[in-house]
Amino acid sequence: MHLVQPEYSRFDLEAVRALVADDWPAVNREITQRLGSDVALVNSVAHYIIGSGGKRLRPLITLLSARACGYQGDRHITTAAIIEFIHTATLLHDDVVDASDLRRGQDTANSVFGNEASVLVGDFLYSRAFQMMVQVGQMRIMDVLADATNTIAEGEVLQLMNCNDPDTTEQRYMDVIYRKTARLFEAGAQIGAILAAQTRAVEDAFVEYGRQLGLAFQLVDDALDYDAIPGELGKKIGDDLAEGKPTLPLIFALLRGSPRQQLMIRRAIENGGLDEINAIQAAIQSTGALAYTVAKARECANKAKLALDRVPDSIFRTALMDLAEFAVERRY
Repeated sequence: MHLVQPEYSRFDLEAVRALVADDWPAVNREITQRLGSDVALVNSVAHYIIGSGGKRLRPLITLLSARACGYQGDRHITTAAIIEFIHTATLLHDDVVDASDLRRGQDTANSVFGNEASVLVGDFLYSRAFQMMVQVGQMRIMDVLADATNTIAEGEVLQLMNCNDPDTTEQRYMDVIYRKTARLFEAGAQIGAILAAQTRAVEDAFVEYGRQLGLAFQLVDDALDYDAIPGELGKKIGDDLAEGKPTLPLIFALLRGSPRQQLMIRRAIENGGLDEINAIQAAIQSTGALAYTVAKARECANKAKLALDRVPDSIFRTALMDLAEFAVERRY
């Protein structure tokens, strides 16, 4: 069985994927097979969202973690597909809640098929993921994924509570992004160690790695919402502001801005909309809010890499460390 490609270019996402090149087709086959339903609309919506692209970092982390732990079986294929199904279900539900019409540069499923179909197919993907967990047959993995799914749902509710609230604190924001984003990164990394029957110390290292990587990833995502070149990010610039979401760049700018800027940002968060997006972007820049957010992401990425000090050295461990760099350096 292949484990290592002869060459590996650091900070190249495609090179990272190449390390598990034999696993990717198997994951895609698993996804395609498990999407099957005798309900035509389920097939249409599920294949639309799954086939819409994306970096698929979460299943990639599961595959790399399993390989870094020396796992030789094939259950990492199924668990990687489970992780992708859970993530995709959250996207379907998120886009309905946020009334989004663009994701990854194309129309969202809810804008194509309607809100009702998107919510119900999201439910289908959740339930299919749990069917697959049962078939994997490891109670620890079921426990991790069930807890992660519940935590994600709580994160969605917390984010809803924060919407249009300009008094949202940085701590409340960090709690939301841990639950909504980092928890599934954490679960994916942890599962690789569980499959390989690693020690609890190694397992805990992967938990910390996944948590910090997920936080870094979301922090950069939220910075790019105000700093990306239009079209690069695959969604509209200022989407978070349009939805009244007080992400870290806004929270920081609100604390450091002039009285006029503070009033403008508070009003924008309370009401949503992009009427003053240019002035708000300027306020975010002038207060150092983007630099602060990216610095916070860098801090998390460094913690992720530090956690891997407890993991035996291998090319897969190196690739996991490079994913932490990618999370901070990316522009999409």
